[in-house]
Amino acid sequence: MKPLEARDPDFEKRIRESFSCQPFMATIGASLSRVEPGRVDISAPFADHITQQHGFIHGGVVGAIADNAAGYAAYSLIDSYDSVLTVEYKLNLLTPAKGERVEARAEVMRPGRTLTIVRSDVSAYDDGMETLCATAVVTLIRMAGWSDQRGG
Repeated sequence: MKPLEARDPDFEKRIRESFSCQPFMATIGASLSRVEPGRVDISAPFADHITQQHGFIHGGVVGAIADNAAGYAAYSLIDSYDSVLTVEYKLNLLTPAKGERVEARAEVMRPGRTLTIVRSDVSAYDDGMETLCATAVVTLIRMAGWSDQRGG
């Protein structure tokens, strides 16, 4: 696959500003760990308040970082005056997420004028070992002329 190119030279700044406006990501302690054209990684550390009854990181958190990383991967390739919104995602939870942190690695598979398809893999890190715990395919729609602020 040929390298993807950002249309906006300030895409990384735009992504970091947008990410900082998401209260849910702050609640789960998530952070951006990589921002490149068509590729974004989001990491979340283990914390008791994001676990389920068995002590694993909740599948909702796994899905949220998979979806969010995919959204920003798509967002990195669009014009500065547009935004994106998820229209569908399929998440396969492969094994329980346990360890010190989870990280979603998203990569655009097919950029489009209207719809963009992104793959997002989530791994758990425990004692230096990486375990793929989920994979998602995310479809995002470009919202032409929408500001990436609350209320559009």
